[in-house]
Amino acid sequence: MNTSNQIHPETSILILIDLQGRLMPAIDQGEAVLKQCIRTAQIAQLLKIPIIATEQSPKSLGANIESIRIFCSKTIHKEHFNACADGLIQSIPSNRQQCILMGCETHVCLMQTALKLIDEGYDVSIVVDGVGSRRPLDKQIALERLQIAGARLITGEMLGFEWLKTAQNPAFKEVLALLK
Repeated sequence: MNTSNQIHPETSILILIDLQGRLMPAIDQGEAVLKQCIRTAQIAQLLKIPIIATEQSPKSLGANIESIRIFCSKTIHKEHFNACADGLIQSIPSNRQQCILMGCETHVCLMQTALKLIDEGYDVSIVVDGVGSRRPLDKQIALERLQIAGARLITGEMLGFEWLKTAQNPAFKEVLALLK
């Protein structure tokens, strides 16, 4: 696969992992994580970047929060921590090799999914201000492990400007308002 050091809107897909109502209150800085996920989903929608979500054991943990669900073209219900074991890869359009991951928990479902995507040859980025775990140490160690495995660590603002490419982008003013 051809990897680029830059993230391109036409090859990106946003994957939102397990932003479920029953899980989010337990997440350290959960409100900030959710806010960043919503902001990034709004930007992705403006730039016509597809958005897929996952829900871990929805019968037990409930559905994703409504403010996330409204952005997602598809939601994968899963029992494995690694969403690829429940059909994620089959849901990624073949022209979308750059997977941008956000959500919870960083050290469980998000990490296992990202590691499998890397193993399968995808270009994986983790939006560090849009991921969370119950304990900060778990999040920190997972991000270190993901970086060593080849994931690109980015922030939401970095991603927004990289997707825009130029202030001449027709969506620039709308995206800028979300980033600031």
